[in-house]
Amino acid sequence: MGMPKTNKTILVVDDEPKIIEAVSSFLESKGFAVLSAESGNQALEIFERENISLAILDLMLPDVSGEEVCRRIRSRSRMPIIMLTAKPGENSLLAGLGIGADDYMTKPFSIKELYARIDAILRRSEDDLRPLLARRSFNNGDLAVDFEQNVFKKRQAALALTPSETRILAALIKYPGKVFSRSELIDIALGEDFDGYDRAVDSHVKNLRQKIEDDPKNPKYVLTVHGFGYKFGGEAN
Repeated sequence: MGMPKTNKTILVVDDEPKIIEAVSSFLESKGFAVLSAESGNQALEIFERENISLAILDLMLPDVSGEEVCRRIRSRSRMPIIMLTAKPGENSLLAGLGIGADDYMTKPFSIKELYARIDAILRRSEDDLRPLLARRSFNNGDLAVDFEQNVFKKRQAALALTPSETRILAALIKYPGKVFSRSELIDIALGEDFDGYDRAVDSHVKNLRQKIEDDPKNPKYVLTVHGFGYKFGGEAN
């Protein structure tokens, strides 16, 4: 008896056919539909015409770089993206998160570990805080959020927030007086299964501040509570 089919399609982008073959066959055995691309341009063409639930994206591609593919997808969509890289180290992790990736894995990697990350990210994207929040605006309309429609505006201009940034902002707004530790935000934004750097949360917060604050170094919305973590400082209208 085979695995039940899901309604989710995963795009695997890598210029190594063996990796595509191994990852695709494993994910298909778990019930996913899988599409593959061996170049950045091919990946972008598939993204334009197909309904993709999640992308696994290699950094080193023969034409358009993985970073550029990630930026282009992220400018249009909040679809989760897991980056693959042959470069180990925290700087690579933070660079990948900085361009909008949701998670990061270093080659060689365990396919079972990759599947655990995929499963956690897809569960988060389904089971999130949006329906509890609906629409809110802060600081006399300076920041407006609509978590049901996934629309965020700064002075009426639309913002493109990544899924992790969205979840961090949702948690902070839902509990405006609460100070969230980094580990709590990791659970909320990156999932309980995330086993990585606490500083990954700092990277998401930094990127979120770049988008929603007038002066990211003197924030009004995402406040640092030294020695503890972060809390929300906006005043609801």
